[in-house]
Amino acid sequence: MHLKSLSLGSIVFLMALGVAMITHGQQPPSTVYNPYPPGILPTDINSELARVLREVNFIEAEAIRQWHAIKPPVPTGNPPILKDTGVASVEILGKLMNFDKNISPFNNTACSSCHMPYAAFSGPIPSVNLTMIAYPGSEHFRAGKRTAQRYTYSSYFPPLQYNATQGAFFGGNFWDSRATGYLLRDPAAEQSQGPPVDPLEMGNPDTACITYKLSLAVYRPLFEEVWGKGSFAISFPPNTASICATPNGAAVFGGSATPVALSPEDRTKSNNVYDHWAQSLSAFEKSLSVSPFTSKFDAFLAGKYTLTAEEKAGYDLFRGKGNCNSCHLDGRSTAPAPTNLGAVDTGVAADVTPLFTCFGSANLGLPKNPRDSIYYETTPDSFGFTPNPAGFTYTDFGLGEFLRSGYATFASPNSSWTQFAPTSDGQMQTSTARDVALVPPQCTGGTDAPGPYFQKEFFHNGYIKSLKQLVHFYNTRDVYPFAVESGHCPAGTVEKVTCWPSPEVPQNMDMTVGKLGLTDAEENQIVAFLKTLNDGFTTPYPDINTYTGTCMTGGNASTQGNNTILSAEELRAGAGARSH
Repeated sequence: MHLKSLSLGSIVFLMALGVAMITHGQQPPSTVYNPYPPGILPTDINSELARVLREVNFIEAEAIRQWHAIKPPVPTGNPPILKDTGVASVEILGKLMNFDKNISPFNNTACSSCHMPYAAFSGPIPSVNLTMIAYPGSEHFRAGKRTAQRYTYSSYFPPLQYNATQGAFFGGNFWDSRATGYLLRDPAAEQSQGPPVDPLEMGNPDTACITYKLSLAVYRPLFEEVWGKGSFAISFPPNTASICATPNGAAVFGGSATPVALSPEDRTKSNNVYDHWAQSLSAFEKSLSVSPFTSKFDAFLAGKYTLTAEEKAGYDLFRGKGNCNSCHLDGRSTAPAPTNLGAVDTGVAADVTPLFTCFGSANLGLPKNPRDSIYYETTPDSFGFTPNPAGFTYTDFGLGEFLRSGYATFASPNSSWTQFAPTSDGQMQTSTARDVALVPPQCTGGTDAPGPYFQKEFFHNGYIKSLKQLVHFYNTRDVYPFAVESGHCPAGTVEKVTCWPSPEVPQNMDMTVGKLGLTDAEENQIVAFLKTLNDGFTTPYPDINTYTGTCMTGGNASTQGNNTILSAEELRAGAGARSH
């Protein structure tokens, strides 16, 4: 029977059957892992995770309907091309994978659990964005060390390369660029291969678990239409389901990355399936469902929208005095330039689809964020896994850590890069500025108080809580520096307003920002311009209306989230006490 001939009700039944097949005979989910002191884990974490899963299920059902609406592709020509519907087929396949929670060990975490469309495919839970920073994985409540980076336009990043002339790295995916694209030549694809087996995210113990679960997925026929009928001709051992229901890092695996005992031939087939998983997800991320170029700014470049006075002033500052355009490239020159304040750019945009990134990395000098969940995961969970034995002494060196194949990152595929690790310490990827302000439409105040607003978190460690704070940081980092940690700004100062604590990684800091001389009004104008980069102006942004949570109100953008600042010193002392 061809699944595309079935009703949606039958599909839903088969989805449930697939879960039963995967979970049959397995142990139930473990006890909750909660090593956190009060104030780290949000009080609404369980209800919010359940809310996001309902939204994930809704979009998954939508994707199934979209799959059924596609005419089956027909291989045509030599080389064979999936004529007419090949693009739609691989993109919808990627969407189905993105919203499939059954890929995780406990069938409770999809890729989209941390990357929902209404937040520009970044973190969908305001309370998590305000408190623990990283998102819980399938094993609750293990969590990672960084914010959920946006998908939008990430698929345009090239493979990581070192440019000897510029003396800098460009490309890759993830905050630390560890998804280099070295093998698939597609960093976004290789990025999608990390979270399914990351013990702090989905947490499968073996990439073969993803192959196994795809073989049971309701959309297996679509996978085979796109990637070949023999994709799943693999002999899985009888204990595969049990292995794949146990999270990565469990002591029972003894550190093995391949506990599913496949023959060499079947391991190769499974690896091919995992590559096709990655390529399908990358196709979805580059599709018009994720990266559509439909913002006010795109309409402006096409002569179909006139920027308001506030937006135009912000744009002039963005590519001038604010120096934003030196890293978040808009297709025009930076004028006035910091070295030539009288310069004027009289040309038109040379790039009508600018990506607002240079594809590089920079150390912006962000303070260490004591709220980051990773600092407190110093004890073993019920599976015997300890996420971060280093505790509060852990320092996130970003790109530099990856280049030396260091702690909690990928191995580097190029030993010639290791020499550049010291000069890359602290550097994080320059994400696109596109969709940085994208929020659910009912949160009309955007990202910033007083709202109604959707609480986001910015930069790799979530220290910044509003776009106003983000611009103010770039503007005044070197105007209000204090040799203190977060939570210890001197009396008479306000953290994130007139006090910036010491950078977590003081070496290699980007000195093109920090003292821009912008007024308060000019900062607000840049924020107004950033909002013009939200997709969904010329055509509706797909699935943006799926948010069923609430918007926040009150306060002001400058001090947004400051009521959740914690004392680094007290938490360090508390972490030490808990470890003895």
